[in-house]
Amino acid sequence: MPPDQEPPVSPTAPARLAALLRRETVGGALLLGAAGLALVWANTPWRDAYTALGAVTVGPAALHLALPLSGWAADGLLAIFFFVAGLELKREFVAGDLRSPARALLPVAAAVGGMVVPALLYVAINRADPAALAGWAVPVATDIAFALAVLAVVGRGLPAALRTFLLTLAVVDDLIAITIIAVVYTQHLAVGVLLLALVPIALFGVLVQRGVTSPWLLAPLAVVAWALVHASGVHATVAGVLLGFTVPVKPGLAERFEHRWRPVSAGVAVPVFAFFAAGVTVIGPGGGVGTFADPVTVGVVVGLVAGKAIGVTGATAIVRRVTRARLDESLTGLDVLGLSLLAGIGFTVSLLVGELAFGGGTPADDHVKVGVVVASVLAAALATLVLRHSARRRT
Repeated sequence: MPPDQEPPVSPTAPARLAALLRRETVGGALLLGAAGLALVWANTPWRDAYTALGAVTVGPAALHLALPLSGWAADGLLAIFFFVAGLELKREFVAGDLRSPARALLPVAAAVGGMVVPALLYVAINRADPAALAGWAVPVATDIAFALAVLAVVGRGLPAALRTFLLTLAVVDDLIAITIIAVVYTQHLAVGVLLLALVPIALFGVLVQRGVTSPWLLAPLAVVAWALVHASGVHATVAGVLLGFTVPVKPGLAERFEHRWRPVSAGVAVPVFAFFAAGVTVIGPGGGVGTFADPVTVGVVVGLVAGKAIGVTGATAIVRRVTRARLDESLTGLDVLGLSLLAGIGFTVSLLVGELAFGGGTPADDHVKVGVVVASVLAAALATLVLRHSARRRT
């Protein structure tokens, strides 16, 4: 090396960790690991300690923010996940496939079909129990992080267009799921407080539109916006989406914010939420065969696995038949089937909807958790088989 040339600067340990957490496979592994740990702990003789940990209350009571740790995970940390989702949603609408109606038609139709059919199947299975019908939206959501992580592992030899289709489908899925959360599962709405929340959101938007990225200015506004949305009765994660929507895609600000916050979302927010949300006793007191036979559990599993497969593939086929929309020439019907099964991985948002529909810790919510875990594992396994077979056919 010449004497006047400085040696290359090696990345610091935090930078290497952040880069690692941006990998889809790593985020999916952490999510699965946290959920697995919760399930194991909840089915040991020390299950009461797990329940007690989630019930520990922290936060200022004067601001109505004295929440259990499980509540902070669902309302607080998960807002970071939805902030990143909001950034991704806007980027897709402004500069991605959703910008072009012709290119977006098939994945958008697939997303809608993949939400309507699971909901109908769930309702059909639980039609005899009006209380159980509150969970109709549980099987409509696709876990974008988990699904992309599985595709990253099994997708060798498959065309890049498959990931683009899945990403677009999942983005539309997220948008509809967020709307359902905001509209359907808001029981008590304080309109004045919600309108007040628009002030810090607007200030946040003005600053980022002017290129301000300082966390010392933006973070307090984001926290105030989150607290006001929480106080309004709308689920606080909606604040994350709205803040994400304010970030301009050009000149690359959305990508910069996503680059900064994705490791926090994938490495902390989603795994911690999964840890507190997925722990349910399926053996011993409170568990047993009845959990798996309950119509709520069956409705979730059938909705996510069969409903997503039927809805995504059916909507894709119908739109191709009645319009000029066409799949990317590198994709086959087998690829679409595998993708539709991947869409049945409904972890994060499905667990959240279950809590909102039935209340955390209730028997119905526990059955939702079992159904979501079983369905997600089954959907991932079936998708792996189909997609690996598709890849082998290409060789």
